Amino acid sequence: MNTELAYVRGDATSPDGTGPKIIAHVCNDAGGWGKGFVVALSRRWKQPEAAYRQWHRDRATNDFALGATQLVQVDAGLWVANLIGQHGIRSRTSTTRPVRYEAIDQALTTLAAQATERKASVHMPRIGCGLAGGTWEEIEPLIIHRLIEQGIPVTVYDLE
Repeated sequence: MNTELAYVRGDATSPDGTGPKIIAHVCNDAGGWGKGFVVALSRRWKQPEAAYRQWHRDRATNDFALGATQLVQVDAGLWVANLIGQHGIRSRTSTTRPVRYEAIDQALTTLAAQATERKASVHMPRIGCGLAGGTWEEIEPLIIHRLIEQGIPVTVYDLE
């Protein structure tokens, strides 16, 4: 198994390669789903959004919080990982960035265990760098440490 961090041009909702795969993306802790990469996910599958909304709705009785990970099966050998790594939603007037690097790091730790258990590769856009306002210079080392160094192959997708 190749355990280099691979960069490709393409759509993270159509992951390359063979074997089990997990598509990872960052979600907010406010229950909002409707902008960014989640739009592409919802176009392909209804389960990740439905599961996220239910998880948020029932948050008083579950682990929904910054740093949590929810794995949702969407097909045979294919899951979507909802990673809670963004605090709130960035408004047009806000100067604070919702990204929470510690939460992404924690979520990636859980994701590593889930990927290892399933012998799955991980596929993602540049998580935490869109609406969350993070920088890839901060995110990439987390991915290398939590996934690549654990022997989990990761492919990062940049849209054409």
